[in-house]
Amino acid sequence: MEFRYLGNSGLMVSEISYGNWITHGSQVEEDTAKQCVRAALDAGITTFDTADVYAGGRAEEVLGRALKGERRDGLEIFSKVFMPMGEGKNDKGLSRKHVVRGVEDSLRRIGTEYLDLYQAHRFDHTTPLEETMRAFDDLVRQGKVLYVGVSEWRSDQIERALKIADEMGFDRLVSNQPQYNMVWRVIESEVVPTSEREGLGQIVWSPLAGGVLTGKYKPGQELPSGTRATDPESEKFVADKVSDQALLERVQALEPLAAEAGLDLAQLALAWVLQNRNVSSAIIGASRPEQVHKNVQATGVKLDDGLMARIDEVLGESIVRDPALTKSPDDIRV
Repeated sequence: MEFRYLGNSGLMVSEISYGNWITHGSQVEEDTAKQCVRAALDAGITTFDTADVYAGGRAEEVLGRALKGERRDGLEIFSKVFMPMGEGKNDKGLSRKHVVRGVEDSLRRIGTEYLDLYQAHRFDHTTPLEETMRAFDDLVRQGKVLYVGVSEWRSDQIERALKIADEMGFDRLVSNQPQYNMVWRVIESEVVPTSEREGLGQIVWSPLAGGVLTGKYKPGQELPSGTRATDPESEKFVADKVSDQALLERVQALEPLAAEAGLDLAQLALAWVLQNRNVSSAIIGASRPEQVHKNVQATGVKLDDGLMARIDEVLGESIVRDPALTKSPDDIRV
């Protein structure tokens, strides 16, 4: 496993990290989830990403049990706050009340005294940003959180938060967690340049585009059973992609390029993401341990410029670049 610094911070993370969105606590039985975490640890992954909202808190609990007994100082455990965690009016968003309660609940569920990184899961348009940044800074000073970051924030939102941190002497953001892969490149024109200038690293989710970039969804064929596209809990996240026949055809056309690099399609997709120097880590999920064993082989792979250009040619109009597609709810309180 190769390791990278998280932005300009001193924290090193595994360049492939393990995330449990959708899988733990819902799609995958706990014994299998533990096997996947074990496979990740055996492969050298030390960075684990979760969120309070995943499976209504159960994902954090499963991850905590799966990591029990591991040396805590050898791990980097990340979680997030923002999404609704109850029916109460203050059970969501980035108010001081929800942020403070959120971290306490996450620490309890995971079974740890601190989080290496605590992330604002989306931008909160209804809470003063100064309030959120001060709450995050307080958690750092209390030792409950070592670093703070955001997820799916636009470049102007990141800049506003950094300006507040600098003016008020708060800890600065060190990371952003966006969706990023071969076909979804909306961060490249604005978020990445801002992050490079300000010292944030990207911890990217969905590097395989919900499994579409693995090539398992074939154009003109039935969706394979047991996949995300056929699971009632997760099919909505990939429905638009698996119904896009042009995209599926282009993914199949990538197979000779992957073979040329000595990789399968999933490994090529992960290696592609890791070519971006602003990416600190790419998050993989798994429903079977063998998926982890295969995907970690993308670590340390270097793709030449010619191959990168040919990938762009094959994917063509399937590539999405509009930075305006990075969005947060207008009013989480509604």
